[in-house]
Amino acid sequence: MADPEKSIATGIIISNREIFKDHFLMILRVPADFRASVPGQFVMLRREEGDHPFLGRPFSIHSLYSMNGETVMEILYRISGMGTALIARLTADDRVTILGPLGRGFDVPVGKKKIVLVAGGMGIAPLFYLAEYCLEERRGELGETVLYFGAQSSHHLFGLDRLERLCSSLKLSTDDGTFGYHGPVTDLVAGDALSFERNDSTLFACGPYGMIKEMARIAEKFSIPCQVSVEEKMACGIGACLGCAVRASGENTSKRFMRVCKEGPVFDTREIDWNWREG
Repeated sequence: MADPEKSIATGIIISNREIFKDHFLMILRVPADFRASVPGQFVMLRREEGDHPFLGRPFSIHSLYSMNGETVMEILYRISGMGTALIARLTADDRVTILGPLGRGFDVPVGKKKIVLVAGGMGIAPLFYLAEYCLEERRGELGETVLYFGAQSSHHLFGLDRLERLCSSLKLSTDDGTFGYHGPVTDLVAGDALSFERNDSTLFACGPYGMIKEMARIAEKFSIPCQVSVEEKMACGIGACLGCAVRASGENTSKRFMRVCKEGPVFDTREIDWNWREG
């Protein structure tokens, strides 16, 4: 990775609106250098004014595009503590300091006919950018991008109108049964997995630990490659503090632990020991 000091930039907020309780969509202008980012990477963001909190907060890149000759980034987030609560108070024309793009993103294989995205709740944040990328990069190819999106309830299934334009089809679930399938989104994936061509399909997932652990099991059972974006608390975002380390699988003999911010946040499911939180 490049020297972190060279990755610090200023973003100018266009809007920062609450889309439903404690969930926000920030849209900001960023330097054109961010066009080199890839889906699955993240940024560390902090208020430009004030010294609290001192450390930035990690956010997945939700969307990235050009508008009126400028580069625009979207960040989808929820309030989870004091730092994000302060960020939620920012308004148009406020400035933020951004470190990034950081980490390892998704690796989209060439020539695969079926791209399967699996999002659990806020896991939709990086997968939206991946869906944008797939539509652009695979334009004109024979193939499809299918999104499985699960959330607590119907109002957590946000952005469906935009997702419908990006994906070939959407398969939705809610924990409370208020929309779509009543149950975990991984049930839907497991039920359809036999129809996926093993040599022509790739799975990409992001969501809570239990969900991506189940995706790892499904991928192994049906012998389908699967990449997951792992959600872990971060402090520095550049691999120095070791606070976001996860245990490597026994097959991954080159490392015992891997830093989510540096070696990830995207991993092949075979790289991780999925019992790291139990023991």
